[in-house]
Amino acid sequence: MNGSLWNQKWFFYGPSAWYKVYPIAEGNRQSPIDIVPADAVFDAKLSPISLSYNNCTSVSISNNGHSVVVEFIDSDERSVIRGGPLENMYRLKQFHFHWGGKGCRGSEHTVGGKTYASELHLVHWNAIKYKSFGEAAAAPDGLAVLGIFLEIGDEHRALHQITDALYMVKFKGSVTDFKGFNPKCLLPNSLEYWTYPGSLTTPPLYESVTWILLKEPIYVSEKQMGKFRTLLFNGEEEDDRKRMENNFRPPQPLRGRTVQASFK
Repeated sequence: MNGSLWNQKWFFYGPSAWYKVYPIAEGNRQSPIDIVPADAVFDAKLSPISLSYNNCTSVSISNNGHSVVVEFIDSDERSVIRGGPLENMYRLKQFHFHWGGKGCRGSEHTVGGKTYASELHLVHWNAIKYKSFGEAAAAPDGLAVLGIFLEIGDEHRALHQITDALYMVKFKGSVTDFKGFNPKCLLPNSLEYWTYPGSLTTPPLYESVTWILLKEPIYVSEKQMGKFRTLLFNGEEEDDRKRMENNFRPPQPLRGRTVQASFK
């Protein structure tokens, strides 16, 4: 298959076919996984995670053809994550979501086999050690992703700022200004977490991620999740339009990795 065509269409072919072009898809450190709480190892040496988002500066919101992405200025340490399993601070680069069809699962990670409606990923990179996000994304300790589960329930007031902007990025490749958003408002009350070494969950599937998954979900309404499903996988010029949903990779084998917990 033509490489450039594959790059444009890889999500349509589905995660089960990714290994044909990205052999690392069958690697030993792939994500997501099913977290089995009874098997997670409590580590008293794991400190709480610290999120310094007070000065963070969002720039844009876009549709990259497989999710909606909010980008941040990452030229300095204005918005960072530190502590927990991380040896130093990591800068916030972007966040995005994964979701399913109406009334269906959409999270990538599962907890004891339980799925959630959606999963939010806050992506950070190791700017202490690497010169660019691209360089960090291919390094074993290059990225730290904070994962937050979304459960159906009451409306999430802060999420309206995002869902109200989605009509502007309906088509793949569309981007618009999105300034002044602080993702601190999307955090649950508790920052207790599980952590394990893993990978990007979309091609190129680099095994470069320290995953930090919060145990406590946040709650959103079905109506709010429905706004995400108004996005399209396609560009405006394409005729065969496909609603953006089920944009998640299923859990991958643990392959001997240990999941650590910050709580008993």
